[in-house]
Amino acid sequence: MRKISRSEKGLKENNFLASKPTKRNIDRGKKVLVKTAKGRKLSSTNWLRRQLNDPFVKLANQKGFRGRAAFKLIEIDEKYSIFKFGDTVIDLGAAPGSWSQVAVDKTNANKKAIHAKIGRVLGIDIKPVSPIIGAEFHAFDFLEVGSYERINELLPETVDVIISDMAANSTGHRKSDHLRIIALCEAAAQFSFEQLKPGGNFVAKVLAGGAEMNLQTVLKSKFRKVANFKPNSSRSNSSEKYVIALDFQKHKSSRHIE
Repeated sequence: MRKISRSEKGLKENNFLASKPTKRNIDRGKKVLVKTAKGRKLSSTNWLRRQLNDPFVKLANQKGFRGRAAFKLIEIDEKYSIFKFGDTVIDLGAAPGSWSQVAVDKTNANKKAIHAKIGRVLGIDIKPVSPIIGAEFHAFDFLEVGSYERINELLPETVDVIISDMAANSTGHRKSDHLRIIALCEAAAQFSFEQLKPGGNFVAKVLAGGAEMNLQTVLKSKFRKVANFKPNSSRSNSSEKYVIALDFQKHKSSRHIE
């Protein structure tokens, strides 16, 4: 019996595949080989080869998602029930928009469900994001001075869910990359303490490496439940995982992230 890969497991568990992976429901075929083009770095060639042979990349294209990361958020919501119809969501680091695509569907911000509550999705990124029905995007750095005030003007009410798939550009140095993404996650967490309504949820990407423990401690002081989760749609060789913080407790003792 052929061993089911991590990618196939993720597809199957989230109903992206039929009950049994076959050539019919997942187009594995032969691996696509990429010739090393003149002037292209080996790292770029490896990235291209990985993209061309990734079943989640293929499925994202088939389903109209802007990136394979959409399946990570779908898995997270399936397990932890992050969203509900009518929720107001802020998507930090929204580009290219795959998480916002999931959020507008899960909150009914796209108004597809008739006679149901309609949500709102606000995406923020330093890069412009192409329009998505049900979402609104604004291009600025939420870490800059004055960004909180700008967000409050755009969205004066408190929000139900804050999601962040932000990641700093890789330096190739594992420890440095870990610290940089933890810094982004900590900033997103502090932002959530100010913007979430009681009972709200927070999801952010981190890289395993040890420095995330202080973040976990702070989140546990502000949320009823905090968990770590690595979706099946995450690549097996990646150190990424997601911190899931549920049921924001507005009046719990606050601890600042140092």
